[in-house]
Amino acid sequence: MTQPLWSKKSQQNTSDLQSKINQFMSGRDVILDQQILLFDIQASKAHAEGLHHIGVLEKDELQQIINCLQQLSDDFEQGVFVLDTRFEDGHSAIEWYLTEQLGEVGKKIHTGRSRNDQVSVATRLYCRESLKQLKISCLDIASTCLELAKKHEFDVLPGYTHLQRAVVSSWGLWFASFAEAFCDNAMAAAQTFELINSNPLGTAAGYGVNLELDREHTTRALGFNRQQINPMYVQNSRGKIELQVLGCFKNALLDLRRMAWDLSLFSTAEYNFVEVGDDFSTGSSIMPNKHNPDAVELMRAEYAKLVGCYNELESLLSLPGGYQRDLQNTKEALLKGTSSSLQCLSLVPALLQSLTINLQQSEQAVEAAMFATDKAVELVIEERMAFRDAYRHIKSNYGELEQRKAKASIEQRQSPGACGNLQLSEIETRLKALT
Repeated sequence: MTQPLWSKKSQQNTSDLQSKINQFMSGRDVILDQQILLFDIQASKAHAEGLHHIGVLEKDELQQIINCLQQLSDDFEQGVFVLDTRFEDGHSAIEWYLTEQLGEVGKKIHTGRSRNDQVSVATRLYCRESLKQLKISCLDIASTCLELAKKHEFDVLPGYTHLQRAVVSSWGLWFASFAEAFCDNAMAAAQTFELINSNPLGTAAGYGVNLELDREHTTRALGFNRQQINPMYVQNSRGKIELQVLGCFKNALLDLRRMAWDLSLFSTAEYNFVEVGDDFSTGSSIMPNKHNPDAVELMRAEYAKLVGCYNELESLLSLPGGYQRDLQNTKEALLKGTSSSLQCLSLVPALLQSLTINLQQSEQAVEAAMFATDKAVELVIEERMAFRDAYRHIKSNYGELEQRKAKASIEQRQSPGACGNLQLSEIETRLKALT
């Protein structure tokens, strides 16, 4: 491992104990930083430009550093430079690389910044990108659901409450419910993006520095909409920002869990409403007859994994003001939670398109009792009965209920948003506005 900036020369030859201590204190930082190194390099370029603006770097020194940082970025993406256990973390790797290539000029990059604001800005850039990807995934899911809602607008599906048959419903209503849900999730991702889109770079370790850093430049250069002004607040927001991001992901995965639960039930032999595509299913290692919707079940489980990451972060943040080393452990929960969630969500459109809906079985599952509400409303309109009286009459006279045409029932359900009036064009308008 490269020698930490604060180490004494006598510590260069470390003992086994010191190595173990270093390994414990660094944790998995260098491995985790592989996911944010490019953002750290991006921020380092902006920081170098800011140092040039206040006279710390000469023009030729700035150009050398910018070129070197670009080379590091290219080498990392091509696998020429490997971020591994030679380094304590990604921050030290960048400084090491610049110093190796540029000597004294490279050492100037750390002027006016701490690893605290360095990791904060890299994390913030990572969070922004994750929210962009979340929004894209949510819009893709919403778009797919909307297409399927149009295709199956008046196809019958029993409606359930308490897992008991309730009223006649439609596949159009089912798909449209998730189209609207994921429009809202995309909107939440955009709103969270704006909320966290403030620049922490230039606040150092939480108390500022005795340099007139050009924070306006780094804010513009990195695409932030504002500065995070107070240096102590930057440190106190470590973990809080990550919670806001993971909370946004939780909303999307909560809806996915509900969708997955429905598909898990609907694909059983007892329901037999839908079959999940072969690419998303597996067989049994011992039972040749099995066709298991494993991908659906793992999507259902994804929410629990994310909640684990969220709870880990939330539990960690019982801390006093200012930077505490505990905050190092916010990184893994964030990276694990967002990357796993995005991988999961990216598969949902293909899963939905793989579904084979058993329309005949869905309609056959509708029984006469499911028209009870329709009959009660008819008594209100035709017999001028109060609804509660109509309700009690039906409750006491189930024998009056007859099997009806299910499609006629859903087409007559004309209240805004109901099966016969899904208002898909309104959902489509919202979807386009978010694109």
